[in-house]
Amino acid sequence: MLGASFDAAPDNSAFASKFGFPFRLLCDTDKKLAIAYGAAASDKDGYPRRLTYVIGTNGAIEQAIDTKDPAGQAAAILAIVA
Repeated sequence: MLGASFDAAPDNSAFASKFGFPFRLLCDTDKKLAIAYGAAASDKDGYPRRLTYVIGTNGAIEQAIDTKDPAGQAAAILAIVA
């Protein structure tokens, strides 16, 4: 499991520590990842959309989920992949 945000490494590290994330947050400061995955329309976007992708072992996206409840998303994902 990975997360991504537009923030720089120190900010991501502090955020992950604050909320006890057991996974890494990628730094998408140039917003290219978000644009490629549809979480941002352009590099002018201030924030990415909250999306969750389930990626198979072959690297293909199996599901794209609009994350409406970030706190409850982990349980929903586990139900999908289990």
